[in-house]
Amino acid sequence: MSAQIYADDFKDGNDAYEIGDFKTAYKLFLPLADRGLAHAQFQLGVMFENGQGVAQDYLQASQWYRLSADQGDASAQYNLGGLYRQGVGVAKNHLEAMKWYKLSAEQGHVIAQYNLGMMYEIFIHDYEKALKWYRKGADQGHAEVQNNLGFIYQQGIAGVVRDYKKAAEWYLRAAKKGHATGQHNLGGMYYNGQGVAQDFDEAVKWYQLAADQDNPDAQFALGLMYLKGHGVLQDHEEGIEWIELASEHDHPGALYHLGLAYDLGDGVEPDDEYSNYNYEIAAEYGHLGARFGMIGDRSQNYRGN
Repeated sequence: MSAQIYADDFKDGNDAYEIGDFKTAYKLFLPLADRGLAHAQFQLGVMFENGQGVAQDYLQASQWYRLSADQGDASAQYNLGGLYRQGVGVAKNHLEAMKWYKLSAEQGHVIAQYNLGMMYEIFIHDYEKALKWYRKGADQGHAEVQNNLGFIYQQGIAGVVRDYKKAAEWYLRAAKKGHATGQHNLGGMYYNGQGVAQDFDEAVKWYQLAADQDNPDAQFALGLMYLKGHGVLQDHEEGIEWIELASEHDHPGALYHLGLAYDLGDGVEPDDEYSNYNYEIAAEYGHLGARFGMIGDRSQNYRGN
C-alpha cells in the first residue's frame, strides 16, 4: 500500500469519525493500524476507550495506545499515561503513568505537561519539577493551565512562595482567552486588592464575563456586588437574579443567600417555605451558616457571608 493510499484512507477514516460514523471509521482505521500506522492505532485506542463503533474495551484501548506510543505518538503516550493513572485496562501504576506523560510532555503536549507537574507535586513531592512542567504548559498559552498556575501562586502551594502579583498575572492571561474560572479568579483579585490595586469596577467587569458563561461562582459574586452596591448601583432585585442563577448549580453560598433573602424579604416577597428549602440544600452542601437560618437565627451578616 502506497503512502498516498495510507493518507487517503486515513483521511476518509478521520472524516467518518468527525461526523460520528464510527463503524465506517473503524473499518478504515483497522487495516491501517494493522500495518503499523501510529495515528490509526491511536484512533482505534480512542474508539475502544470510548466505545465508539465498537464495544468499550479498555484492555484493547491500552494495547492500541501502546503500539502507537511506542512509535512516539504524543497523544497516544498521554492517553496511555492516563490509563495507568486511573488503573483502567492496565494495573494502576503512577510511575508508569509519569513515564508516558513525560514522553508526551517532552514533545510539547500541553495537558501532559500539566498532569506530569501535578503528579510530581502530589505523588513525588518534587515541587521544583512540578513547577517546571506547570510553567511549560502555561507558557504554551493553555488557558486552563495558566489559571491553575495562578491558583498555585495565590495559595502558595506546590512549593512556591505565595505571590499575589504573579497569581493575578497568570489569571489575566487565562481570562483574556475567555477562561471563565480565570475571569472569576481575576475578579476576586481585584475585589480583594490582591496583586492588583483594589478596583470594584474591574472586579465587576471580570465577574460579568465569567457569569455570562454560566460560571456559578461568578454569578454568585456578581449577585453580591449588586446587593452591596460595589462597582455597580445597588440593586437587590438584580443581585437576587444572579444569585438565583448560581443556586441552580447548587452553589452553597448562593443557596444560603437565597434562603436568607426570602427569609428577610430583601428584594423579594418573603417566603418561609422557599427560604427553608434553600437553607436545607445549602446545609446539605456544607454551608455552615445555613443551619442557623433553619432555626431562625438571622444574626448572620447578610451582605458579607
